[in-house]
Amino acid sequence: MLRLVLHYGIHFLVPLLIVWGFYKGYRLQALLILWAGILIDLDHLWAVPIFDPNRCSIGFHPLHEYWAIAIYFLLLLPKATRIFGLALLLHIFADQVDCWLLFLQTK
Repeated sequence: MLRLVLHYGIHFLVPLLIVWGFYKGYRLQALLILWAGILIDLDHLWAVPIFDPNRCSIGFHPLHEYWAIAIYFLLLLPKATRIFGLALLLHIFADQVDCWLLFLQTK
């Protein structure tokens, strides 16, 4: 249950905190972009099975690979793409927390 709450809390509640603190001029647009970061989970459609609660997404799915994560960090550099990089990295962070908790659960 903790995994579920933290994972989806990071996906959906943390963006609310971010836009509240940093995107005062266009909160709704920023929130929708941050929430849209979850769209990288479309790469799960190529996995068999599509959803496995005991699988770590990081390093497994194409848009969760380390080369992709490096690109997401690069998106933080230009101001024009910063919020997209933030959205994608926030998603990766949520998945990484889930992986850590999965690892601790198996110990």
